[in-house]
Amino acid sequence: MFKFFLLVAVSWILLPQLVFAENVIVFNFTEDEFTKLKVRKVKGKTTWSLGSNEKGNFIKAEAEGKASGLGKEVKINLLKTPFINITWKVEKKLFGIIENSKKGHDYAARVFVIKKTGSTALSNRAINYVFSSNNNVDDYWPSPYTKKSIDYVLSTTKLGFGEWVTVKANVKDHFKKLHDLDVKELSAVAIMTDTDNSKLKAIAYYRDIYFSSE
Repeated sequence: MFKFFLLVAVSWILLPQLVFAENVIVFNFTEDEFTKLKVRKVKGKTTWSLGSNEKGNFIKAEAEGKASGLGKEVKINLLKTPFINITWKVEKKLFGIIENSKKGHDYAARVFVIKKTGSTALSNRAINYVFSSNNNVDDYWPSPYTKKSIDYVLSTTKLGFGEWVTVKANVKDHFKKLHDLDVKELSAVAIMTDTDNSKLKAIAYYRDIYFSSE
């Protein structure tokens, strides 16, 4: 399942950006942006809906036996802005799954960071930052579908279930640690809520996804 998603993730040619500000916003979650984002289906289609509150815009994802993602080709200078910042919330988690197995490789919320490393999508490397339903923060393992993607737990429903949680990770350091790559620039970022393997239902929200210098 992930291998297919990785194939299509960097094929998005949606307002490519080369940005070097200290804070680089990836998604605005506006109506205008949403109409320009292409939904890439793995199996079925996750339901995406926009909303807003006193903290700003967000997007809600609902999936039941389905999997699809929203991605953007965006060049992030990791020498200047190596930290990804994510604010997210899981409203309905996935009980009893083994996330590092093919049958349980589902997440209520995940954010991919992708580096194009060759002429084909299969050569790309990715880190899949996840909101885990049963593992601990800072746990990580290779995707059961491809060793070129590493799942890394940034949040867990053990601690932040039903609440907005803000997390940060040093993407440049993680590419070196997890892939032994010195990455200076990212190629794409994507979000996905998927339950196609477990056939369960998940509900999650995403807000404020951006890169920063510290």
